[in-house]
Formats: sequence, C-alpha cells, structure tokens
Amino acid sequence: MIFSATQSSADGIRVTPLVIRHLAYLGIGTCCLFLFAFTDYRGLSSLAYPLYGIGLLALVIVLLLGRMQFGSTRWINLFDLIQIQPSEPVKLATILALARFFSTHRDSIHRPRTIALSLAIAGVPAFLVVVEPDLGTSLVYWAIWAGLAFIAGVPLRYFLILGVGAAGLARLIWPAVPKYMQDRLTIFLDPEADPTGQGYNIIQAAISVGSGGLFGRGFLSGTQSQLEFLRVRYADFIFSVLAEELGFIGAGVLFALVTIVVVRGLRAAALASEPFGRLITVGIVTMLLFQFLVNVGMNVRLLPVTGIPLPLISYGGSSLITFLAGIGLVQSITMRHQKLDF
Repeated sequence: MIFSATQSSADGIRVTPLVIRHLAYLGIGTCCLFLFAFTDYRGLSSLAYPLYGIGLLALVIVLLLGRMQFGSTRWINLFDLIQIQPSEPVKLATILALARFFSTHRDSIHRPRTIALSLAIAGVPAFLVVVEPDLGTSLVYWAIWAGLAFIAGVPLRYFLILGVGAAGLARLIWPAVPKYMQDRLTIFLDPEADPTGQGYNIIQAAISVGSGGLFGRGFLSGTQSQLEFLRVRYADFIFSVLAEELGFIGAGVLFALVTIVVVRGLRAAALASEPFGRLITVGIVTMLLFQFLVNVGMNVRLLPVTGIPLPLISYGGSSLITFLAGIGLVQSITMRHQKLDF
C-alpha cells in the first residue's frame, strides 16, 4: 500500500525512496521481532524502570535537539541518515514500566496512592509528547494505562472519577489550547467550512473511502491517491488509499487480520504464567487496537484527525519497528507460558 500511495500519475510507476527506506525498517523490525521472541521476557522485569528512564531522557532530548517537521518536533536525526521518533519505542518502555508497577503492587491496587503513581508513569511521557506537540500520540499513553489498569484490577469507580475529572479539566484548559489544535477538533464537525484548508484532507479521505465501493478501483488505480488529491496518503491516510483501491472487501480483510492479531494477543495474555507477562501483552494489544480504531475513525470522519499512524500499514520506521518488537514480546510470553518437561 505504501508503494501504491507513493506513485504519481505524472511520473509513472516507480520504486520511490520511501518504499526502499520502509523495506529497510521492515528488515530491522523483523530482526527485533525475533530478538524479543527468543529473549526471556521475564528478564525485562528488572530492566523495566531503567528502560523507562532512558525513554524519558530521549523525549527530553527531542525537545532540546530534535528536528521540526510538519510543525512538530518529534524526530532525532542520526548522522543525517536515520530519523528516530522516540515517542514510538517509549510506548513499549511505558508498557514494561506499568506492567512491572502493577504486578508488584497487586495488594495495594485499590489505594489512591498506587493509582496516582501509575498515572504518573503514563503521564510524564504523555506530557513530554504533548509539548512536542503531538496530541494524538499522547492519547495512546493514556489508552495503554487504561487497558493495563483495568486488567490489573483498578476499581471501576476510579475510572469514573478520572473520566469526570478529565472532562472538567479539558473544559478548563480549552482556551489555552493552541489554535491549530482547536481548529483540528472543530473542523471535524464541519470540514466544509474550510474545504481548501483544515477540512481539505478530511473531505478527500471521505471521497477516497466512498469511491472504493465493494471491490475498489484496483491496485495502483486510486484517483485520489495517484492524482495526489489526498495529502500524507502514505502515512496518516493510508487507510483511505486502501479503501479506494481494494474497496469494502479489502478493508474487511484488513479488519479481519487485525482481529486475528488482537484475539491471538488476548489468548497470549490468558496463557501467561504470571501477571507481568499478562500485563505486557494487554498493553501491546491495547496500543495496537487503540491506534487502529483511531486511525480508521479519522479516515471515515468518525473522529478528528490526530496524526496517529495505522499500525503495521502506515509509513514510519519507528512505528513499524515498535509494533514488530511488541509482537515479538507477545510471542516470547506465549512460548514461555509453561515449563518444559523432559
């Protein structure tokens, strides 16, 4: 899909540098998958907090030395060859830290102090990411916390209290939110109010999805993509390209594949021999499912545009490597859910 999304009717069919780079990221990510799969995940328990600390340091470095692109400072350039977006791998580090915290505080899970400390673990990286600014990615950290907290046994009353508090806080700080973020949320309700500006991509994405019909226009035949009406089509809006070219059937296949991954992930959580592994798996599944639903939702005008990539499909090396490493972790947990008998 990235190959198709990077084609232009004016240049003809060609392999673009984006495709080549993404294949390289795929190779690195696959190596990470096998590395984590064959590593005993239980050894990560003692490394969870140090890895989390390194992740926070990386997010601070981004704010100080990172490269600004698309109005946000999210990337670190290494020798002008590789761009790393630390907020992606830090998601895994946060999952490990929360899994370690919840698994070692099971007896006090109902206490406000324990809840507050767990919120701090998710809140610090979320705050640093918001400062970049990247509101969409920061929401992923809160989704991860919610999934892990629920499985860890945090009483439901705390979710209700936090939900009401978050709604009140959002209303309070709304005037201080940068105008472009306000516009992104308000234009979602009426994109036709600014059809050539903030609402442009929302409208074009809806046209792409709708024009795909049942079977799609065919691979490499999407007019919105090939004629370059759709912006950032290889990243945030790649689902629109897929829906236009492969249609409802192709989108259904994608949903089925994601469902299989989620179900297998939940099975791995059920098989996990101890809480640390179970919580890691739930965190990774939550991250995958949340990002998938939000990305598809913004492509079909159900949710505001947030800049969250479509897991394992969108262009982006940091995201792809992070998800493949996460799948490797889930595989490690599944492989070690019971002792071997000789």
